[in-house]
Amino acid sequence: PKSPPVLRAERLAYNPLKQIESRIKAFQAMHHPTDKIELIIMGGNFTEYSREYKYSFVKACYDALNEKKSKTLEQAKKINETAQHRCVALCIESRPDTILNNKNSVAELLEFGCTRVELGVQCLDDAIYRKVNRGHTVADVIKATQMLKDANFKVFYHMMLGLPGSSPSKDFKMFRELFSNADFKPDGLKIYPCQVIRGARLVDLYKRKKYKPYSEEKIKSLIIKIMRIIPNYCRVMRIMREIPPEFLVAGTKRIDLRKDIESEIIKRNFKILEIRFREIGFAFRDLKPGKKLNQQLKLKITKYKASGGDEYFLEYVNRNNILFGLCRLRIKKNKKLALGAIRELHVYGQSLAIGVKGNSIMSQHRGLGKLLVKKAEEIAKKAGVEDLEVIAGVGVRQYFYNLGYNPAGFYVSKKL
Repeated sequence: PKSPPVLRAERLAYNPLKQIESRIKAFQAMHHPTDKIELIIMGGNFTEYSREYKYSFVKACYDALNEKKSKTLEQAKKINETAQHRCVALCIESRPDTILNNKNSVAELLEFGCTRVELGVQCLDDAIYRKVNRGHTVADVIKATQMLKDANFKVFYHMMLGLPGSSPSKDFKMFRELFSNADFKPDGLKIYPCQVIRGARLVDLYKRKKYKPYSEEKIKSLIIKIMRIIPNYCRVMRIMREIPPEFLVAGTKRIDLRKDIESEIIKRNFKILEIRFREIGFAFRDLKPGKKLNQQLKLKITKYKASGGDEYFLEYVNRNNILFGLCRLRIKKNKKLALGAIRELHVYGQSLAIGVKGNSIMSQHRGLGKLLVKKAEEIAKKAGVEDLEVIAGVGVRQYFYNLGYNPAGFYVSKKL
């Protein structure tokens, strides 16, 4: 109840339109560009709400960005394609069982303009799922992941360390499985150590000495080990949750643990492939005085199998493996045809307003995105793909129209 997003939402009576208006004003006051907005609908399981509520909530989000009310969600999305505040990405949190049990869930997410789905996976162990009364199985995780990737979403997993019945060695083995088994291989992660929170059934186990959360040192040591095996195509979005200390019965209270973990990694000179650690912005921030950033870029392509398809991870990096831009291409073949889709296109660096030309290697709008799309098209064409789809945030569609793509239902598409 006391985390910043909840406090803001409560103050504004949980009205999505007012929440977004409030955030835009705050960013403008900080002189931050507000023409490219990423929206995250977080907390609980939004996809379990009634259809009417979900549609009215998402429409209100677009209405706030458009600064005008529309009659329908479709109309609001169309206006947002050229609005002053464009929704370039929409992320919605869900669960594997919700995706499977609601036959309309994928279609609804696409209709909302969603581009990333975060699944509450927590672990890869059916015995632990039963112990914590999770309500789904590992098989459900596999099926939901494939459904979402086949619909071209980016898929992130929420993973939890130290659940009842687990151990550091079990947790590490689980992360090895995540990236060695083609049934999983998520595009991104949020990693949370299990904490004993007031009001949870775990409190009783803790008081009866039948459960003990990991110590801070154990968490740091385990996460460093995990970070060293995460592949170059995965981004660790977050480590730790922002739970105020007064709600914690047991478990680490440090919400800035990531800072310590990354400092230790740098100090010990470990090679990390994970996306966020290599992003140009963070690399530039951590550059030692007197050192210069190498500006010669090369295109690197990683191909791997995941959820019944071939994934191509295209990235522009320098000789130090600093990341400047990426593209995710998925190709799935059956007996008759090859289906291809760009699931993500992202150029890192200083955020620039739409239409402003980048004049530094440190900024966006320097043409890297176009080069990545062109290479993805070449790979797709060679694989036999005739129509290449892109799952593009509503506010990014104009960018793809300019590259020869056309509206195609919930996607934009180009005949190769």
